[in-house]
Amino acid sequence: MVTFVPSRPGPLADVPSFDRAIGGAESNVACTLARAGHATSWVSRVGADGFGDHLVDTIAAAGVDVGAVQRDPHRPTGVYFRTAQERATTLDRRAGRAEVVYYRKGSAASALSPALVRRRDVWAGRVLHLTGITGALSATCQALMTRLTHREPGRPLVSFDVNHRPALWRDADPWRLADLARGCDLVFVGEDEAQAAWGLPDADAVRAALPEPAVLVVKQGAAGATVFVAQQSRLPAELAGLGSADGPEGAARPHTAAGGGVRLHVPAPAVDVVAHVGAGDAFAAGFLSATLRGLPLRDRMRHGHLLAAAALTVPDDLAVPPPRARCDALAALDDEAWAGLRLGPGWTRAAAAGVPG
Repeated sequence: MVTFVPSRPGPLADVPSFDRAIGGAESNVACTLARAGHATSWVSRVGADGFGDHLVDTIAAAGVDVGAVQRDPHRPTGVYFRTAQERATTLDRRAGRAEVVYYRKGSAASALSPALVRRRDVWAGRVLHLTGITGALSATCQALMTRLTHREPGRPLVSFDVNHRPALWRDADPWRLADLARGCDLVFVGEDEAQAAWGLPDADAVRAALPEPAVLVVKQGAAGATVFVAQQSRLPAELAGLGSADGPEGAARPHTAAGGGVRLHVPAPAVDVVAHVGAGDAFAAGFLSATLRGLPLRDRMRHGHLLAAAALTVPDDLAVPPPRARCDALAALDDEAWAGLRLGPGWTRAAAAGVPG
């Protein structure tokens, strides 16, 4: 979607003007991975309008292959307006931290369906990344998500970010998100999302409810994230090597989880936050980038935290990630140095210039 970001803080009713940007969980991940040096493609639909032109051109400029994007001459490109704060996790505005207003009913993307998406496009890479937002847009979108999360031979590693948006599931059962997650190999979910959508109190309860994914990452905000890895025999090839309790020398190591496999909590660095929007997508991109490179489990989690920190310290949904070598150096810090790390606005530019973070 095209995103309209407020020119100043405050309720939407009081904001006089907005700056145009792009948004969308899947495209955010694709752009971040491309900027981190990976070959990515984005499969979607946009309107045959100026906003569609802007989306396709901007995403292509980030290095993403947009050859599979369809243009719909009859439906518009979706747009949304948001405040600068973090998205709400409930429908009660007083309990949330943001206002987000979507205009995408009847959009080009909402017409996605199994008939319109070619298998060769979505199976072309080593990883297929999906989010729960798509499944909430329409019945045909949900049918597409059901097909893409069906376990069958030959499919790529399927990654799924729950991305629960209360407004989208107002008239539907959010447990449908859990059904989709169960068909995937790698799942990301926020602990706050799991509480709001499913009434699950903590990471261990989420794993008990979702035992099927080979890897489950439960994000816990500033406290960090907890990852659960299935026993080695259950791991797809892309995740091989993660099912042991070994870890870097001198680092906190995974321990055996209930039901087998391992469980590891990795704290997040301290971050001087500018805006929370886009951090979850950046975390997924960081974890996926490190997964594609075959890095150790702890480092995959730390790369997720570092790319999330890049997004947290800019006002837009998307941030340019720091150079790979800098991320690798920070991810390799010992536990004491990692615990003392603090990242603020401009840290990715400083990293690019070789200035210590």
